Amino acid sequence: MNLLIKGIYTLIIAFVLCIFVCPVLIPFLHRLKFGQTVRDDGPQTHLQKTGTPTMGGLAFLAAFVLSAIFMAPTHETIAVILVTIGFGLIGFIDDYIKVVKKRSLGLKPMQKIIGQLIICVLFMVYLNKSGVGTEIYIPFTGGKTWDLGILFIPFCIIAVLATVNGVNLTDGLDGLADGVTLIVCVFFTMCAYAAGNGIVTTGGAMIGGLLAFLIFNAYPAKVFMGDTGSLTIGGIIAVFAIIIHKELLIPILCGVFLVENLSVILQRAYYKAGKRKGVKQRLFKRTPIHDHFRTSMSLIEPGCTVKFTKPDQLFHESKITVRFWIVTIVLAAITIITLKIR
Repeated sequence: MNLLIKGIYTLIIAFVLCIFVCPVLIPFLHRLKFGQTVRDDGPQTHLQKTGTPTMGGLAFLAAFVLSAIFMAPTHETIAVILVTIGFGLIGFIDDYIKVVKKRSLGLKPMQKIIGQLIICVLFMVYLNKSGVGTEIYIPFTGGKTWDLGILFIPFCIIAVLATVNGVNLTDGLDGLADGVTLIVCVFFTMCAYAAGNGIVTTGGAMIGGLLAFLIFNAYPAKVFMGDTGSLTIGGIIAVFAIIIHKELLIPILCGVFLVENLSVILQRAYYKAGKRKGVKQRLFKRTPIHDHFRTSMSLIEPGCTVKFTKPDQLFHESKITVRFWIVTIVLAAITIITLKIR
């Protein structure tokens, strides 16, 4: 069967499965009272989201895995499925602790990192046995590659962890992480198809699942994906890029995830630097960076200075979401240009 047709089939199957699973899962999560807990120190408009079902990523996870398996999976597809299940499990445990055990922070950061590292190592071992090379594509060179050898393993582990946690941080507004990831996935699936890589079917499954879930996750969201979903889709993007040897395109194409990550890192570093001097200070009004654009200065604790206070105007979350989608489309166009430059 033609590779494109197989990709379209998996897209349709994943879309239909997710469309049918979500209306069943959402009332079920309501009955279990698996609702989102919202912090009271953020934008007041966010408080209305309290109680919205979380862990909705289970619907996407089920649709993705079932549709990907349906189309005679290759070694690469199996690797993506296993990573998906692994990161989905970590996210599920984290959500379960937050929602059921009422521990707002969920898993401890070190527990998350250790779990993610284990999955990354197992993934690299599987890739090594399945014969995937250690070359990476170098942007702006017109197709040249660089064989990293043994350094390929730590390089890929860093790429996976950075991407997964970037998606996790981005999942703070209705439809934001879903929409950005959808655009990224379309790009990588096109790259896989151009290379004749059988992982196209996996890309189709992800696109279909994300499209369907966006119907329920777009503003105003009927369900949140939770860490179950955000860790899952972050893992899929990263391993997808690794399998098609486009790891160095992640910082460009996934620029939104990169900026979200950096905003949190810089905010913490700046705050700690001030604390050592006995000064309360922030770099941004609130992080991840998408929260900066909808946070009023009145919500900043007394005595705390903020380096960047612009813009003064507060934006509605739907406007922020759409603008981040547009930025990702522009980044995808720029990424395409890097493939052509010689």
